[in-house]
Amino acid sequence: MKKLMLGNEAVARGAYEAGVTVATAYPGTPSTEITEAIAANYDNIYSEWSPNEKVALEVAIGASIAGARSMCSMKHVGLNVAADPLFTVSYTGVNGGLVIMVADDPGMHSSQNEQDSRFYARSAKVPMLEPSDSQECKDFVKKAFEISEEFDCPVIIRLSTRISHSQSLVELGEKEDYKLKDYKKDFNKYVMMPGMARKRHVEVEKRMARLREFSDNTPLNKIEWGSKDIGVITSGIAYQHAKEAFGDVSYLKLGMIYPIPEKLIREFASKVKKLYVIEELEPFFENQIKKMGIEVTGKELLPVIGELNANMIREKVLGKKVETNAALSEEIPVRPPVMCLGCPHRGTFYVLKKLKLTVNGDIGCYTLGALPPTESMDTCVCMGASIGMAHGMEKARGRDFSKKTVAVIGDSTFIHSGITGLIDIVYNKGNSTVIVLDNSITGMTGHQENPTTGFTIKGEPTRQVDLVKLANAIGIDRVRVADPFNLKEFEKVVKEEVEADEPSVIIAQRPCALLKRSVTFKGPLKISFEKCKKCKVCMSIGCPAIVDKGSHIEINDALCVGCELCTKVCKFDAIEKAGADCAKS
Repeated sequence: MKKLMLGNEAVARGAYEAGVTVATAYPGTPSTEITEAIAANYDNIYSEWSPNEKVALEVAIGASIAGARSMCSMKHVGLNVAADPLFTVSYTGVNGGLVIMVADDPGMHSSQNEQDSRFYARSAKVPMLEPSDSQECKDFVKKAFEISEEFDCPVIIRLSTRISHSQSLVELGEKEDYKLKDYKKDFNKYVMMPGMARKRHVEVEKRMARLREFSDNTPLNKIEWGSKDIGVITSGIAYQHAKEAFGDVSYLKLGMIYPIPEKLIREFASKVKKLYVIEELEPFFENQIKKMGIEVTGKELLPVIGELNANMIREKVLGKKVETNAALSEEIPVRPPVMCLGCPHRGTFYVLKKLKLTVNGDIGCYTLGALPPTESMDTCVCMGASIGMAHGMEKARGRDFSKKTVAVIGDSTFIHSGITGLIDIVYNKGNSTVIVLDNSITGMTGHQENPTTGFTIKGEPTRQVDLVKLANAIGIDRVRVADPFNLKEFEKVVKEEVEADEPSVIIAQRPCALLKRSVTFKGPLKISFEKCKKCKVCMSIGCPAIVDKGSHIEINDALCVGCELCTKVCKFDAIEKAGADCAKS
């Protein structure tokens, strides 16, 4: 039986067929659907949203040592968070197979950087595979568990946005009857004190030698002979682009991308006239091949920035100019990234801009607060950084500066990596104000539950983290809960807290506008042309439904959800209900 599947769905299917017992993750595009698909379709696999990627990997490591096959999924920047346990589990090895799914994001469609995760495999000395379509996503997962157990190590599978989110046919197989391995106490293997770690490092190097030999012989790496005038070494989605661009030439398709198959590469290179490496992002293959003394062409023609495509390869490598389509006869409407209609963060950023505060931001939907018209976010580096950066600004420039500075962070991100930053403020006698944007869900990645929502990945009720009690327990005495749509009250709270000579937390509490379980709007609004003075203050909140027509301002009732934030900024009561005939929820 064959089924059309996203790459991420195929990974989930591979986990099922491989007999995985435990699957963990922190949601992050483009990897999110892996664990969502497992939770939705495979009840025999325990799945969870962990507080962050480090915890997720540690849970998966524990399951592996206990004898189960386990999988941990994350996006590329999540691997930075999980790097600490990754490097050491390379030393300890595994019991049941351990596979780490990492989705890179060339082109930065939903990410703050464009790092190449292949270097983590090399640094941590663990094997890495890379599929090129959905069928391989499923097959490589199963193979990765075999490699993990054969070589006593974790295995990383590198995905990319295009592989994760593209669909292709997958032939479904049967679930393997995997039996839990016995757990054996072995502190020499699993307790990484220096004395044990030195011995385990020796084992890692022995393993790498065996893996290099394996890479030369595994069918994961294969030669596809065509014209020998050109040879192409490639992997993953770049393989698909190269096939489309070059046509009938010879290909060395790498499925095991670390360690690379040196003997196979030498054999392939010796039989082609001109050798190219086609890879996205860094010259990972190219540099290793050149180090082998083989002449190869790659990044002198192709960029280290962004995604590749077939037309780019044709033009840059083959010198074939690709004809572009005729220009459109009319302009395409601009669609800038913008907060959703009714988004609770819109009220927060309206107030922060009005107060002219320096705002240290974080990773989430609310990062859009940096854009016009609110333009009220000054920094955004990584998950949880907002709090530490606000503290750092105070220590660098003093209390007068910090009275005009806040940190904003989402509820899920606060749990992920904001708590320790807040502890740092308290412990080191800081005075920063932190605003937790509590929208009752993990919004940016598509409405995943988190420890503050009271539900598990399967929607089961669970204990809910109380952010007020948590802040109090850390040592924050000033904790305020405020509705960011109550603009007057919210502004008053922010003013009071930034002036207080002690650290404080404001919980800006209003559910995400798309959260069906707790949000119902009363219907769209309209602008009374008789009352409207065309002051355009309503435009300052950045609502996509409010349109400046030049001669007048109007509300598009097809877009308006009736959140009524605009009524809070209009001083002339010119915004009113559109009528029952337009009502919607």
